Amino acid sequence: MKLKPEFLPSSWTDLQELLFYDAFNSTIGRIRSPYIYRGLSIFDYELKTSLIRLHGSHKDLEFHLLRNFKKYSHQPDILNNSDWDWLALAQHHGLPTRLLDWTYSPYVALHFATAELDLFHHDGIIWALNYEALKNYLPTNLKRELTKVGSNSFTTEMLNTVYKDIQELSQEETEFVVAFESPSLDARIVNQFAIFTFMSHATSMLDDWLVDKPELYFRIRIPAAMKWEIRDKLDQVNINERVLFPGLDGLSKWLKRHYSPKE
Repeated sequence: MKLKPEFLPSSWTDLQELLFYDAFNSTIGRIRSPYIYRGLSIFDYELKTSLIRLHGSHKDLEFHLLRNFKKYSHQPDILNNSDWDWLALAQHHGLPTRLLDWTYSPYVALHFATAELDLFHHDGIIWALNYEALKNYLPTNLKRELTKVGSNSFTTEMLNTVYKDIQELSQEETEFVVAFESPSLDARIVNQFAIFTFMSHATSMLDDWLVDKPELYFRIRIPAAMKWEIRDKLDQVNINERVLFPGLDGLSKWLKRHYSPKE
């Protein structure tokens, strides 16, 4: 499988241009990127969901994982009690789901591509996905919902209007990708400027779906030789675990990495 397009920055300055590639909206004359971003520490990592990484029968596993998560984790903060709210909460707390985490911020994605010091000898990657153009591949019922509210992404309430649960959505014959924002469950989701995607089928891989759709994405290879410079500059502008993972755990992760020697 050969994916493209791919950009390779030669310097920090070059990288800044690439992070905001195609971000100018000529209609309003302002920077309003149509892309969402996902950073990974190793260039060859696939866009593989935690559910797929679990192996097994994904459709059955998804149903039982979510069913038991609901049963054992009574949560008053699930406002609408829909599958979409539960999926967002479950993903947030590490349950294997069909969701992929993205961010509106290219710098947050750059953090995740350079956060693991033990992987600094590998090139990293930032995926940029044109979430506004995803609607061109949606079925009519979902397109209609987006048009009705004038949005490019869904809320959990909007999804629940179209599909009562994840099983109903999975009956769709075609493959498509949905981008949605979860409720602001805590400061972590807010600070990470988070947005999720999921595919209509639990077994589908976004990499495979994108192969013949180069207009929907681009990728930035993060050279291993640039990772220390990028990491130190991100820390300097306060893009780090202390901010992105508020609380003592995030603070400890930031301090451990910040004071680790380069060699």
